[in-house]
Amino acid sequence: MSRDPGSPPPLPFLIIGQGLAGTALAWQLHQRGLPFLIVDRDEPITCSKIAAGLITPITGMRLNLNWRFAELSQTAVSFYRSVEAMLGQTFYFPLTQVRLFRDANARDLFRRRLTDPTFATHVTQVDWADGSTRLLDETMFATPDGGFEQTGGGYLDTAAYLTASRQKFAATGAWQQGEVRTEDLQLTHQGTLRWQGQTFATAIFCQGWQAAQHPWFADLPFQSARGSIITASPTGLDRYPESRLVNSSGCWVLPRADGSLRIGPTYEPDFDPSQPHQPRQDRLDTLREKLQRLLHHPPTWQKVDTAVRPIIRRAKIVLGRHPQHPQIGFLNGLGSKGALRAPWAAHHLLQHWLTGSPLEPELDLRQNW
Repeated sequence: MSRDPGSPPPLPFLIIGQGLAGTALAWQLHQRGLPFLIVDRDEPITCSKIAAGLITPITGMRLNLNWRFAELSQTAVSFYRSVEAMLGQTFYFPLTQVRLFRDANARDLFRRRLTDPTFATHVTQVDWADGSTRLLDETMFATPDGGFEQTGGGYLDTAAYLTASRQKFAATGAWQQGEVRTEDLQLTHQGTLRWQGQTFATAIFCQGWQAAQHPWFADLPFQSARGSIITASPTGLDRYPESRLVNSSGCWVLPRADGSLRIGPTYEPDFDPSQPHQPRQDRLDTLREKLQRLLHHPPTWQKVDTAVRPIIRRAKIVLGRHPQHPQIGFLNGLGSKGALRAPWAAHHLLQHWLTGSPLEPELDLRQNW
């Protein structure tokens, strides 16, 4: 981005939190040549770090096409490819996915969904449970009600992407470990703010579920949920026989390039905030039972990672300026779809901040207050 040589340099952005939201925001500032500083607690386990990073066209119990999937997925893939080119690493992997029907009612619902041409473009094969088509090896998988194969999605290796991004930003002095406390932020009459002796154009909070405990955002209707993802290895097999993700009744199995499997998720909306990384055993037992119904040779669990997904009631994304403090920004509420939504959301927020373009009302922080 060019500027008048005689004008003062732009003030940096202060980004609070380096999860999927904060990282997307930082890269888009970097691509515009604008200064920023990320301050992150650098906790070993966070929702973004353990996320499967799935980007899925058809999703949910109601088999809906993911919200604005064509636009958001195109933005996300283009964004991740640009970051890969800058870092010389690969983080995003296209992925064919098999979704099994939970029962005959789900199969009938899918048949109705197929009448939508946009929905149908993502469907490549269907097993109607009539014996004509088999999507999976029945010696390995239980598929009593059939299912369908969908393309157009993929997954982001979130841990590798976040680590490589942190290293890049730290090397240029644009990342530091720490915590930004409200009492340490000085809001100025000029519409800027100061922190640790430095002046910033804005501070944008990308803290995930922990923003619910922040005095400036405590009134937002957070309904975050704790969840676990399992790392496992095939049991009694030379290798897992599938390269596709397989999803059955809320239990998915994601094969990784290193031969390991990721399995999930659990969902705990009633978690104890003081124990964000302590899963309920009954939820893990339920996930194990689902896996045993799906696979005739269930894998061996090696590690359980648990964190809290940031969810804001009735919102797919929440972003914008604080109603009372316009130099304070917010980007949050991405839930389990951060890999898909973060690049588009960061772009939308920055366009608003830099050019004054309006935010979409349903996403605007001030509308969700």
